[in-house]
Amino acid sequence: MNVIEIRNLTFAYDKDIVLENVNLDVEEKDFLAIIGPNGGGKSTLLKLILGVNKVQKGSIKVFGEAPHKNLSSIGYVPQNTNINTDFPIKVIEVVLMGHVGEKRPLFGYGKDEIACAMGALSQVGMQHYAQNKIGSLSGGQRQRVMIARALCAHPRILILDEPTASIDTKGQKEIYELLRLLNKEITVIVVSHDISVILEYANKAAHVNRTLSFHDISDKKKTFHTHGDQDHFCEIELLEMLGADSCNTCNPDTDPLEPAGKWREAK
Repeated sequence: MNVIEIRNLTFAYDKDIVLENVNLDVEEKDFLAIIGPNGGGKSTLLKLILGVNKVQKGSIKVFGEAPHKNLSSIGYVPQNTNINTDFPIKVIEVVLMGHVGEKRPLFGYGKDEIACAMGALSQVGMQHYAQNKIGSLSGGQRQRVMIARALCAHPRILILDEPTASIDTKGQKEIYELLRLLNKEITVIVVSHDISVILEYANKAAHVNRTLSFHDISDKKKTFHTHGDQDHFCEIELLEMLGADSCNTCNPDTDPLEPAGKWREAK
């Protein structure tokens, strides 16, 4: 089942075309990595899926309907989680903000909403920090809280923009392992420059640089070299295949990718 369908999408700011003839299918419980150079259109693509930007040409369907009709089905974690560390807000209060459509500002939150927020914190392993101030947490811990906030809406799709930016290596690993667990129940879409997302976690990859090239990388043993080590995939080969000259059009005559959309098996 496709949870997102994008057909012949073209988008421009004024006369500057950012995305051109983009097509993409995201299936239920996919782990999709969206990669590409800065300024290539990744953030614009997210804004279109989220309904922030209006589609100009082509179409986007989320669960078969226009994006704005299914916003409650999408959880979004923005890139920048830097906050004023002196701001006196608790972790539980941040997570409760995930109940955007249900909040009663004059009377606070109900028991069910608080229970939901605590459940979301438990999902990300942060339940014991519920009463801590958000500013006292590490970058990785704050990112977990932001994921819990997104989970409060019980989304069927979780979209994250650079979720491990400015987080140390240990924290990055913990975030991706968390996403792997969440992916058992929901679709995960991650915008990232981190090659390890593709090598270890994603089953699909979309390279966005004005146009979009889609690749099924679910069988990594056939996709990448292993150098005789079944646990090591070749990042050098991956970077070569994602070069700007080889990943724009998926032309079978000039591109090292097969027309079917899978990386060819290394020989």
